[in-house]
Amino acid sequence: MATRYDKIIRSIFEKYYVIGTTRFEFARDEIIHAAEELQLPRPKNPGDIPYSYRYRRQLPKEILDTAPDGYEWLIRSVGVSRYQFALAKIMKIVPSENYLKTKVPDATPGIIRKYAVNDEQALLAILRYNRLIDIFSGITCYSLQNHLRTTVKNMGQVETDELYVGIDKHGAHYIIPVQAKGGNDRIGPVQIEQDFALCEEKYPALICRPIAAQFMNDGAIALFGFVKTDEGIRISLEKHYQLVPPEELTASEIATYRGVHD
Repeated sequence: MATRYDKIIRSIFEKYYVIGTTRFEFARDEIIHAAEELQLPRPKNPGDIPYSYRYRRQLPKEILDTAPDGYEWLIRSVGVSRYQFALAKIMKIVPSENYLKTKVPDATPGIIRKYAVNDEQALLAILRYNRLIDIFSGITCYSLQNHLRTTVKNMGQVETDELYVGIDKHGAHYIIPVQAKGGNDRIGPVQIEQDFALCEEKYPALICRPIAAQFMNDGAIALFGFVKTDEGIRISLEKHYQLVPPEELTASEIATYRGVHD
């Protein structure tokens, strides 16, 4: 059964879409107008509707069916209280089932695990205490700020879960926005696009290396690195890490890792 959100977003889509359309913009006020026309309760937070379809929900089937094979509809922010439906090549940021899990001695303080408020906060803390961003990137990294909210030209407000700065063995400086997801939330390409735009506008002198982190069903952590291409954002690196008590990491496993090179 179609939800209230489904009916509203479908109404906005059908207002603009004709065969051959690849993108169009709409304003936040149109979400309220659509609800009124459909005689639905007025949304308390209209912005939550496009946000939900970016990160939590699947668009209604009527919208999905209009996308050509190999493409999907994305909802981007393109300014203050403005959004854009755009066709893009499908990119699913989900952990592969066939990757080797690298065991890492768990350095997370027990009190942090006990009192972490939610999956996202727990994941950010685990990344920090276990230096997983350093391990994954090969760069010495330092947490600069978490839950950064700022505005970016032609996008409006953007949010990054945590922002790291880093330095490599050659002395080059990096800016590393990290998106962390747990539970039912998913990592979307729009978030990574926003991270690249944030780096380019706010830290143009630093090398931008966006990273996304996702809890897996077995408690392992998948990390993804990204690059910008002519076809959009693409995954450049994926690694899986399993945190274990130090005594569970055997000498033979350590010897195996010693012989593994990228």
